[in-house]
Amino acid sequence: MSFSHLGLSDKVLAAVAATGYTTPTPIQEQAIPHVLARRDVLGIAQTGTGKTAAFVLPMLTILEKGRARARMPRTLILEPTRELAAQVKENFDRYGAGQKLNVALLIGGVSFGDQDTKLTRGVDVLIATPGRLLDHTERGGLLLTGVELLVIDEADRMLDMGFIPDIERICKLVPFTRQTLFFTATMPPEIRRITETFLHNPEKVEVSKPATTVATVTQLQVPAGREAHDKREILRSLLREAKDLNNAIIFCNRKREVAVVYKSLQKHGFSVGALHGDMDQSARTAALDQFRKGEIPLLVASDVAARGLDIPAVSHVFNFDVPHHADDYVHRIGRTGRAGRAGTAISIVTSIDQKSMAAIEKLIGRSIPLAEGSSTTSSSEQAASPRHERARDSARDGESDGSRSGGRKRRRDRGAGNKSRSRNSGSEQSSVESVAAAPVTPSAAPRAPSIGRTPTPQTPSASAEPADHSHLPAFLLRPVRARV
Repeated sequence: MSFSHLGLSDKVLAAVAATGYTTPTPIQEQAIPHVLARRDVLGIAQTGTGKTAAFVLPMLTILEKGRARARMPRTLILEPTRELAAQVKENFDRYGAGQKLNVALLIGGVSFGDQDTKLTRGVDVLIATPGRLLDHTERGGLLLTGVELLVIDEADRMLDMGFIPDIERICKLVPFTRQTLFFTATMPPEIRRITETFLHNPEKVEVSKPATTVATVTQLQVPAGREAHDKREILRSLLREAKDLNNAIIFCNRKREVAVVYKSLQKHGFSVGALHGDMDQSARTAALDQFRKGEIPLLVASDVAARGLDIPAVSHVFNFDVPHHADDYVHRIGRTGRAGRAGTAISIVTSIDQKSMAAIEKLIGRSIPLAEGSSTTSSSEQAASPRHERARDSARDGESDGSRSGGRKRRRDRGAGNKSRSRNSGSEQSSVESVAAAPVTPSAAPRAPSIGRTPTPQTPSASAEPADHSHLPAFLLRPVRARV
């Protein structure tokens, strides 16, 4: 099927043809006719399937008729991040080049005055993040009573970022009779509740199961030690040895980690940029533009870059940190393998990430294999484990390196049931070292020391069995000085 069979206007078809697209994606093929029929739509599709054009193209056809009024936009599109909002505006600029539509962008990091000026002129399409939109409505500079069509994009990301209360407030400010388009990649219970509340008999368009990954992406995991410098060393090795690496996004869980990894890669000679939520808007835009143009092949980013960003030719995704939420993994690796291209997603996994990896594998319904040449335990952990094991045994048995034979004898005694316990004063005055070197043997009838008197140490008997102090915590083996 071609775009000409979907009911789009001639102007929109000409704009689509000018971009070189001839065949709609499944989400576009199924959603566009319902949007043009003015039905509510619930669209569920994995990232990279063309969801943005699925609502932009029919909106352009609908908006050819009518006129915008001052401070009363005709349509409203809500996006979770500034980057996604800017990307949607780029789509309107591209496909709506032959139409005289006023498109405004309300995002943080931009002057309120400039945004107020655009709203005063009248807006056909208003693209906004929830926080900045509510700021304008509370100031009285924006009325949502004229909204005919509401689009809620990347709804599951809205949930992750805590925007659902804001979405509920906004939905109460727009007319009850509006048309609502709701797009998401996953359907957690809270998102399902929102759709049941604000969508009216929607047409459900589902082109893939929620939380599925693209088949063209090769997924691998590489074990690593817990230390951050071990992970950074492994990352550098992976970047140097990766085959067919054109560019890559490296995801971290925290903004602070983004800065650390960025500086580390830069120090080791890599051409790299950074992107996270604490950066000002101009720096974020510049980093994305450089990455898109190929000026920097590597981009270290937080999850602000995990949803919806359309950078078609990303060859690799590296999870420097395994995401805490399994859904985020789906969106992260969705930055590669877009539009049918092949991609590679590699996760650096420590022992504390095993629970998160199990949740990810359960969500996507498949196991993620180890990269070739990797083992279940990293070399640094293997080198450290014998030393840690010996330290644990020494602490457990109360022995030093020079008394391992005594420790083995005591373990045999414990196995045979010889558990002689000492509560006399002599054992209380012995330190850990003296216990290890020459165990103190209690007398046949141990006697508790008298209150207020200094305990007299017992003389060990040569024929007596060595005492077992392994059951005592270390603090009871310290020298004790009784009050006189």
